[in-house]
Amino acid sequence: MLGGRAAAGQTTAGSARAAAAGTLPCDLYAAGGTPCVAAHSTTRALYSAYNGRLYQVKRASDGATRDIGTLSAGGYADAAAQDSFCAGTSCLITVLYDQSGRGNHLTQAPPGGFNGPAAGGYDNLAEASAAPVTVAGHKAYGVFIAPGTGYRNNNTNGIATGDQPEGMYAILDGTHYNGGCCFDYGNAETNSRDNGNGRMETIYFGDSKGWGYGAGNGPWIMADLENGLFSGVNRGYNAGDPSVGHRFLTAVVKGGPNQWAIRGGNAQSGGLSTYYSGPRPNATGYNPMHKEGAIILGIGGDNSNGSAGTFYEGVMTSGYPSDATENAVQANINAAGYATSSAAARLTVGSRVSLRATTACCTNQYLRHNSADSNASIATVSSSSAAADKAAATWIVRAGLGDASCVSFESADKPGQYLRHYDFRLRVDSSAGGGLFAQDATFCPQAGHNGQGLSLRSANYPSDFVRHFDHDAYVAGDGGSHTWDSATLWADDTSWAVASPWA
Repeated sequence: MLGGRAAAGQTTAGSARAAAAGTLPCDLYAAGGTPCVAAHSTTRALYSAYNGRLYQVKRASDGATRDIGTLSAGGYADAAAQDSFCAGTSCLITVLYDQSGRGNHLTQAPPGGFNGPAAGGYDNLAEASAAPVTVAGHKAYGVFIAPGTGYRNNNTNGIATGDQPEGMYAILDGTHYNGGCCFDYGNAETNSRDNGNGRMETIYFGDSKGWGYGAGNGPWIMADLENGLFSGVNRGYNAGDPSVGHRFLTAVVKGGPNQWAIRGGNAQSGGLSTYYSGPRPNATGYNPMHKEGAIILGIGGDNSNGSAGTFYEGVMTSGYPSDATENAVQANINAAGYATSSAAARLTVGSRVSLRATTACCTNQYLRHNSADSNASIATVSSSSAAADKAAATWIVRAGLGDASCVSFESADKPGQYLRHYDFRLRVDSSAGGGLFAQDATFCPQAGHNGQGLSLRSANYPSDFVRHFDHDAYVAGDGGSHTWDSATLWADDTSWAVASPWA
């Protein structure tokens, strides 16, 4: 079995005593003889003695970075430090720090079998304020994975390889998923490529049916073992793996020599259920396993990055944890008190809205599509405006075409046409179905950057938000390379008041 290591802030001599006395997940795994070898969270410490860094954010306005730590040893994330550092601009999560002391940090995933959308073929980074929650009443943020976003470490320390036993759990948003490949957390290839069956062992969450699936319509917790999402011993359908839909979901996968299991439960209350426990799959290449020991989050082993999901915390262990240990960890997760945040910006799907600018120059102007062309802009609309102008400034909120946890805006007077960005300019276009159009037409609401209304983040450009600039409308970063990325008034120009519909 692979050896454990003391968490940051513990002495080596004292680590065993801390593990025995502590009640947080990695204390419990250590007490059960299967210590954490990787522990990632943006919401809280996972060791009772841990008082170090949880994650790092990078500010768009000047490129500065800041580490976000805990409020106290064994405590919760200092979200106020992020809010202060990122005020009036946007931030990306650049590093998820490993609390195990082994240095298994997660950073921007590099290109592999698939390229990402960022410079050099890297994947995008997650916007730091996109997934607000509370934990025991303390404000915190999760890691919002949109398609094209991913994290990885191909040079790890102590992660299981070959057929060595391991376990892992992740706390996820059970309502944020898609059928893209692959929203994974766990053990993957060290060269970011598909090296064959049995080279991976990760938690998968989503409703893909391309390789395997369970009962109902999904989503399912499955294991990505490379060239197969397995819901049980067989390829394809396994009736014992149910659809799950908890807002906060505990997902568990563990594996050893010719033995593996899937477990899951509600992270807010109750125990874990076992959806599969038994021998390795009835398929060539999975017994013995050939795990390589990289760690991924939000992507597949070959950097396939079409997935969506939200991650709050997760660990990987040395050794095959007992059900009793996992049950104790689940009890601690219940006690952590995950809850939705009232600060999260909301738009009601099916409602009609108008979006009013909040910049001082333009508080009587609304986002609309032009009459002469398909471009979007802002313009004054009032009770005396023509009916056509009122209709052009009215939008029907739809579930996000590219991510159902976000939204799309259908033109009220041009049914079937949606607001989307094209070469950064906003316009209305007829729906072209899935793929790029769906991503371009999807926007994720967040609290307004200037403290008013909401800001609308592009689903496929995480650092770009819907902005008016010289009365035209764009998706724009804070201080980027384009004219419309100007830092002047960026926070105001990207904040929109949700108003009653004009039509």
